[in-house]
Amino acid sequence: GLGRVRRPATDTTPAFDLAYVRSGPRTNTPAVVIPGGPGLGSILPYRTLRRGAADHRLDLIMVEHRGVGLSRTDLAGRSLPLSAMWLREVVDDIAAVLDHECVESAFLVGSSYGSYVASSFGVRHPGRVAGMLLDSTLQSTADLTVERELIRGLFWDSGGPEAVAVRHLLETGADERRVLGVVRTAYELGGAGLVGPLLRERLRHRHDPAWAAVDTYASQDSSLVRLPGVYEFDVVGAIAFRELHFAPAPDGLPLDPALSYAPIAQRFPEFSGEPFDLPAATPGFSWPMVLLAGDRDLRTPLAVARRVAATAPDAVLVEISNGHSALDTHPLALLHALRRLVAGRQHRLAQETSLIDRLPRRGVAARYTELVSAGLRLGEPRRAVFGAGPLARSISVARQHKYSVRE
Repeated sequence: GLGRVRRPATDTTPAFDLAYVRSGPRTNTPAVVIPGGPGLGSILPYRTLRRGAADHRLDLIMVEHRGVGLSRTDLAGRSLPLSAMWLREVVDDIAAVLDHECVESAFLVGSSYGSYVASSFGVRHPGRVAGMLLDSTLQSTADLTVERELIRGLFWDSGGPEAVAVRHLLETGADERRVLGVVRTAYELGGAGLVGPLLRERLRHRHDPAWAAVDTYASQDSSLVRLPGVYEFDVVGAIAFRELHFAPAPDGLPLDPALSYAPIAQRFPEFSGEPFDLPAATPGFSWPMVLLAGDRDLRTPLAVARRVAATAPDAVLVEISNGHSALDTHPLALLHALRRLVAGRQHRLAQETSLIDRLPRRGVAARYTELVSAGLRLGEPRRAVFGAGPLARSISVARQHKYSVRE
């Protein structure tokens, strides 16, 4: 199902071939699935997702983001320049693929950053949207305030055991940015049942291997590590910083998520403003919408999805037991919601949350959480798991395929 569309040269972009895949039975109204990032590949990491979708008779299109994987280079084989990275161009790339496939309208499915792209497509090409599924909804750089309040409420202000442990860690000189990365990732993967034991072990063992394992997993998000075809941030990061404000000014208070990307901010353009006012545009979204939100999501908090659901004319909010990005951590939940949306039965989802939560969780992320928890339960004989054992192998896989969790 691999296809290519020639994107013409502009003042900021050389001509290049945009790659995409289409899978499943052909219909008049396919679903366009847009992963998070920016930087995630669409073709290699989600092969198993597309097979599962095809089994359920879903017609899927996934466009390889410009600057990533098979859409990375110009016609001479050079990486696309930072000047080619603009959200409007990304949105128009999707429209060009629909044109090439003779598709008038499609269901837009976006996860995290992909949800921002999907909503932006709705602003720029409203007549081509049959419906929209937003997973871990990202809508505005102003929502950093919501993110800060949620993180600090859990791990700093609450007075609970996790907050006390975090305070003790920072008092001993632990790196605040990395502590935030570990506790946020652990909470999203396994909730308080994973964060609590992880913090206790870290306080007992300065060089705790479980902590190091989660730190390795978490740090991929804010690095320039390039895994060709899977995760390539080095070019598309221009969008993250220039238009989505990935490096806002810290507010001076503890556990500030604004610090996450600070070490690499100097490599990219400064913030110049968001391309669209999505909160203002949402009341005009006339198509059916599904908001899929995890109750442990600390990157795109549940409050954002609730606000979108309250302002969109025809939206169903589906709150599930999950962390960030169901596409990557609970793909069967996303496919179930998509099937309902495509069939016009999305309003049934509000009564199906317990069913969705019972669906099996597959892939590296689920296995990773199980192994970290098992290692923590072992206590002192942890080397059996953290040395050359299964978690060590899982860490290696996660570093290579963190984002291909369906594989």
